[in-house]
Amino acid sequence: MTDLATMLSAERLVDLTQPLGPATTLCAGSTPFKATTLAEYDSGPGYLRELQVPEHAGTHLDAPAHFSPHGARVDAIPIASLVRPAVKLDVRPWVNGDPAALVDAAMIRELEDRDGVIEAGTAVLVHTGWDAFWDDPARYMGDPGPAFPGLARDAAELLVERGVVGLGIDTLGVDPGSSTDYPVHLTTLPAGMWHLEGLIELGRVPARGAWLVAAPLNLVEGSGTPARVFAILPSDG
Repeated sequence: MTDLATMLSAERLVDLTQPLGPATTLCAGSTPFKATTLAEYDSGPGYLRELQVPEHAGTHLDAPAHFSPHGARVDAIPIASLVRPAVKLDVRPWVNGDPAALVDAAMIRELEDRDGVIEAGTAVLVHTGWDAFWDDPARYMGDPGPAFPGLARDAAELLVERGVVGLGIDTLGVDPGSSTDYPVHLTTLPAGMWHLEGLIELGRVPARGAWLVAAPLNLVEGSGTPARVFAILPSDG
């Protein structure tokens, strides 16, 4: 059995979280991030700020309630569902830098043929390669309008069929940037799945064998919240 110190050694931990601050790329229409300093060391014993930040900012979690009236809000998501075996789908060969690319069920099945069928209870991480642009707002979000890869409806339906607990992606959203009807959100969230959007560093996560840890704020009535997300690599990863 692997001891805890070995499992949590620095070389086995991968931070999948963007820095959150004024430079973080936000979805169109979001209120800008703002941090107001309320106390400084030179005027008192400590340092303190007040934050203004959208629920869906940077690397963040979507609760089922985001698109499902009867879905769980952030504070009702069971903590056990946020620590899950990770399945990574490396779809970069299909996306190939195309902001209009759609990840469909056929691609997922091809990867399953190679790496094994996606098991129920896992968290699926979709690696499009778009995290390479997270600090380039025009490329990451699209200019002049939202443009980035996402999943197709049949891919979402397949993941629900597989019994996946959570879905993560390295773009601003699980639906493509051009979407106006959000079929993936409307398929997965009502099924009870949560989302992680805005992930980075998925290139360091293997197709199978890692664990995902998502640590959102325990935000009362939240539709979503910024989250710290990391992977624990397998001992041979």
